Amino acid sequence: PSQDDDDTLDIARWDLQCELNNTHHRTDLNGVDRLIVRRGQPFTVNLQLHSGVYQPGASSLVCTVETGPHPSDQYGTRASFDLSANIDTSCWSAAVTGPPGNMVALSICSPPDAPIGRYTLTLGHSGRFEFILLFNPWCPGDAVYMDNEESLKEYVLCQDGIIFRGNYKLPLPTPWNFGQFETGILDACLRILDMNPKYLRNPGKDCSGRRNPIYVCRVLSAMVNCNDDQGVLLGKWTDDYEGGVSPMSWKGSVEILQNWDRNACQPVRYGQCWVFAAVACSVSRALGIPCRVVTNYLSAHDTNANLVIERYINEDGQPIRSRDMIWNYHCWVESWMTRPDLKSGFDGWQASDPTPQEKSEGVYCCGPIPVKAIKEGELMIKYDAPFVFAEVNADVVTFMQKKDGNTEKVTAATLVGQKISTKNVGNDKREDITHLYKYPEGSAEEREAFKKANHQNKLLQQQENQGLHLTIKVTSEMRKGCDFDVYAVVTNNTPSEKKCRLVFGSTSVSYNGVLGENCGFKDLLNVELQPGGGELRPIPLRLNYSKYGGALTEDNLIRLAALLIDYTTRDITLAVRNIVLENPEIKVRILGEPKENRKLAAELTLQNPLPEPLESCCFSIEGANLTGGRVLTERLDSVVGPGEHVKAKIYFTPTHFGLRKLVVDFNSNKLCHVKGYRNVIIGK
Repeated sequence: PSQDDDDTLDIARWDLQCELNNTHHRTDLNGVDRLIVRRGQPFTVNLQLHSGVYQPGASSLVCTVETGPHPSDQYGTRASFDLSANIDTSCWSAAVTGPPGNMVALSICSPPDAPIGRYTLTLGHSGRFEFILLFNPWCPGDAVYMDNEESLKEYVLCQDGIIFRGNYKLPLPTPWNFGQFETGILDACLRILDMNPKYLRNPGKDCSGRRNPIYVCRVLSAMVNCNDDQGVLLGKWTDDYEGGVSPMSWKGSVEILQNWDRNACQPVRYGQCWVFAAVACSVSRALGIPCRVVTNYLSAHDTNANLVIERYINEDGQPIRSRDMIWNYHCWVESWMTRPDLKSGFDGWQASDPTPQEKSEGVYCCGPIPVKAIKEGELMIKYDAPFVFAEVNADVVTFMQKKDGNTEKVTAATLVGQKISTKNVGNDKREDITHLYKYPEGSAEEREAFKKANHQNKLLQQQENQGLHLTIKVTSEMRKGCDFDVYAVVTNNTPSEKKCRLVFGSTSVSYNGVLGENCGFKDLLNVELQPGGGELRPIPLRLNYSKYGGALTEDNLIRLAALLIDYTTRDITLAVRNIVLENPEIKVRILGEPKENRKLAAELTLQNPLPEPLESCCFSIEGANLTGGRVLTERLDSVVGPGEHVKAKIYFTPTHFGLRKLVVDFNSNKLCHVKGYRNVIIGK
């Protein structure tokens, strides 16, 4: 109902109460200099009237909210509403809370499915102000609602974390500074949404789509890589990082997002899977979507969607590069939301993958797909279920390509989708979430899922009791800089004596399966095996630092392959195992009393484990609310001999109390990007 202008509140000034509102809405870590609120939850603005007083039931104030360049009621990007007696949390509404008078406390609430983003709010004819609206995982009506306070602290509010790398026998924790509340990061995240091709084509429709976390998630999975758009990161999986920096050098997302934002949305060079996933996690948390980084060890990259990886080796047991690959590990993200677009049962964690691997609907993006759909083998469910299902379940078939051009099938026990890992809630331990993706191996439920997924290869498999058994054993002494042995163990389970050839080799390898140089090789032409479970003395292969040191990539991985050829039956057996060489530990001591706005020093020490000197040594540190959104670096001129310690002191000033992670990186000519961290409790 229209009212006389006389009843419209005449506003002189207003106070957005940013500190109070932002704290209530858990956005205060973004700063309290502007209004940042979450949907479905009221916020309060104080109005000072020019003249007259507020009369309940008589006074009027038409408020209009708008978002995006073409706001429209039809798209839900514009709404007008007058004062009501009480706040209605299901739609845009406003109510005066507080006594009548010339100071008015105005409460405003958005619906829990309002589009997120930048808004302007117009108050009658008197004035307008801007605010930012985010997803609200604390609001039961929001699609991203999560009802566990500890999980919300971890998956929305926590600004640092652990990403698991290494390999499945030795998952190595890498610290990461997500930094989603650091200065300028939220603006960069909103800019990512505004640079996406869907927005550039139809901004009105795209802004309307931002009510839906499924839509936003899919946009982010395309925009974190730059393959089809002005996305954030350029991927590179070869050793030459000219024109940028090695993906290993990043310690957090802040520098990456700042660089992209400051350099006119030019892609930041370079990323690999954990960097893509970590940046996607930072952006999701910044926007209010609960998110975590997960690592899948022995991750299959099935390029022709037949759920089978065809691997080819030469007569020395070395892979011949084919396009289907098994990555030592692969990282993606999971985001928490409901899926009203699907049949029931698929709410909760949704996997999406920002690393550009395969196109989906013509664009390099992947997901979101309910993790539950992967477990159940429901491959028709949106989005990109077959690709993710293959990553954790593909079967591997190995063939030997002979010099005469013929190929022969090789017996090889190969695992895929092992030890799927994420950081525990509330501490730095590893949580194994394989059971969320797969039923126990060999169970009736697993068979059922494979049937649904039409995974014929796995259904046909029976465990053949291999007559000749081949495995690779290692010791715990595999440190970078040491010489050590690895062993091939051969057992003959047949009733007759066997004469065989054994080829045992090692090559450096990158985490995504690309081979480097030879690190040691042995070819035994006459291996005699006694029948009936006779085990040959383990056959050692010596790996010397003088040989492998120069061959290793920054991943510190060596691929061991043993190939056994039975001279009588011509049967070929292959065993493959990747080993990861551990870097030395960086010791971190905090000097000074850790309090807000008090200067502290990080004392950093590392012992050179290599039998050669280190030069061009450099330590750097960063941490959310610790280093002012910057990376702090200390370069050292000294040459550090074998066994000697390298030491540095870097000063920093924390800005917020609470538990924070100081992430540390050491780099030199021979020892690259060693990571470390220290949890610091900052007092008030």
